[in-house]
Amino acid sequence: MKTPDSPQPSPSAWTSEDAAALYGVREWSGGYFDVSSAGEVELCPKGIEEASRLSLPRIVDGLRKRGISMPVLLRFPELLDRQIHDLNRGFGEAIEEYGYEGKYRGVYPIKVNQQEQVVDEVCTYGARYGHGLEAGSKAELIAALAYLKNPGDLLICNGYKDERFIELGLYARRIGIDCVFVIETPIEVKLIIETAKRLGIRPKVGVRVRLSSCGSGHWKDSGGDRSVFGLNAGQLMDCVDQFREEGYLDCLQLLHYHLGSQIPDIRDVRTALTEACRVYVGLIHEGAPMGTLDIGGGLAIDYEGSQSKSGGSRNYTIEEYCRDVVETVKGQMDLCDVKHPTIVSESGRATVAYYSVLLVDVLDVNRFEPELDESEVPENSHYLIRNSLAVGHSLCEENLQECYNDAFFYRDEIRQHFQAGAMGLRERSLGEKIFWDNLAKIWKLCSQIEEPPEELLGLESFLADIYYGNFSLFQSLPDAWAIDQVFPVVPIERLNEEPMRRAILSDITCDCDGKVDRFVESGRIRRTLAVHDLREGEKYLLGVFLVGAYQETLGDLHNLLGDTHVVSVRMGEDGDFEVDREIEGDAIADVLSYVEYDPKQVSARFRASVERAVRSGDIDVDERRSIVKTFEETLRGYTYFEE
Repeated sequence: MKTPDSPQPSPSAWTSEDAAALYGVREWSGGYFDVSSAGEVELCPKGIEEASRLSLPRIVDGLRKRGISMPVLLRFPELLDRQIHDLNRGFGEAIEEYGYEGKYRGVYPIKVNQQEQVVDEVCTYGARYGHGLEAGSKAELIAALAYLKNPGDLLICNGYKDERFIELGLYARRIGIDCVFVIETPIEVKLIIETAKRLGIRPKVGVRVRLSSCGSGHWKDSGGDRSVFGLNAGQLMDCVDQFREEGYLDCLQLLHYHLGSQIPDIRDVRTALTEACRVYVGLIHEGAPMGTLDIGGGLAIDYEGSQSKSGGSRNYTIEEYCRDVVETVKGQMDLCDVKHPTIVSESGRATVAYYSVLLVDVLDVNRFEPELDESEVPENSHYLIRNSLAVGHSLCEENLQECYNDAFFYRDEIRQHFQAGAMGLRERSLGEKIFWDNLAKIWKLCSQIEEPPEELLGLESFLADIYYGNFSLFQSLPDAWAIDQVFPVVPIERLNEEPMRRAILSDITCDCDGKVDRFVESGRIRRTLAVHDLREGEKYLLGVFLVGAYQETLGDLHNLLGDTHVVSVRMGEDGDFEVDREIEGDAIADVLSYVEYDPKQVSARFRASVERAVRSGDIDVDERRSIVKTFEETLRGYTYFEE
């Protein structure tokens, strides 16, 4: 990658293929996105190998004509449909390949993205496969019961359950929904049995076991002895005994475990599954009928495109995952002469991550390039100024580290002299310009040698531009802030031009944490992003990909920046796109009401203040009208930057 001061290449030296490789589009996109020869990111709803494609800049142009401004969360229902299809197909093919005698049933955990459109479309596209839902609270249970479409649909109930939760789940069984209570803690056993007796409805029950096996990555604590949820071996046996004593052992039909939300290493999947199978067989031997093995979530997304066991990647495909699960379960069951169970997976992240893309327009840039004219430096300047200037003059490959050290030394000395009153503001300003000029020269030379000093590699981040994006990190990408989750960020056009700048991405919150400074490039993580120069009068748009899982659910009202516009887009028959569904983003009045303000009262309070200014003679009635109008229009407006 060229540095900001590197010589400009000839126009023919860079192609869209170079951009696709640089940003790793084909590695992390699952075949759903590509870069066209025109330098635009394209949606490939049927896969990269198919001709059916849709330009994201074309979508943006169509949205603007419809009056929809940035930022926008784009949803692509066809990708959701395809992921559900691929998951069910993967297990179906593995079952046929290995002669597995059980079947597969998927469920979508509502917590991953609880938005109504998402749950509705999961149920719609999953109906043909018997793909069900997983609920972990009463609110999620209510949503699931309303949206499951077919008799016999599977509903897995995890989480803490009170009596009302259990009542509703039992009634769900009466209306034909295959509702299963998964026991997370020992106290739930008695409550389920008592409620079932009172209503006269036999429950279907599972147990969540706390495996000794652990995964890796951010969510490795979901497994292991210190996992928050699940029963250890002793508690599991107590549970079995309690069901037996009450005459409800025949209701125990499912074993569940959860290794983590994003399991990057397929060996961890196999290890945990083998242990779970041994527990399953043990429950059969205890007299429980069983029949279902719920392997939980964990099917990972390759956010980094590195195809590795890094926490943000995975070293396997969906097909390999399905084959390994089926092969392991079959092998363990055959070894013990146990009937093959129905395999259930709760793959949420892998189902919805590709589904959504956040589009952000860049509002401004802050550059740390020097604007030094050495003629500005008087001959009688302070000796620290002259010494700092000499650093850049003496720079060569042999003294790179020394010049780097000297540049920082003289900058710090100049600042101390300024604070002590021994140097004026103009001299301080001149010293800063010389410092940045020195660093730029040092980094330029670093980029031209094979092995620059390790300490100097951080100059790329230190000198990077700050691109200000029209979004809130805390609302739209909370995991990037909370757990350093990496999301692919790519300019959606101009990709047939070489990006000659390096930048980090800042949001518009007044918070120093509101920035993205970890990016995917060429299968590795970098602290800066390759970007293009901003052009006067042109929008520069960035796409943040793989944001369909958890980000909308975890969004935060930091600085009272609300939900963005959401637009659901489908490919049209004529190659254009159709707006399937449009949800307007939060107005300022909306977010004020979320934090207990009454917008009408807010407006009345402001009008009273304006009226006081009229009475005191500070403004006239015409000004009053303009001020109130501006206030009211802003109150009804978008929380984000508007033209």
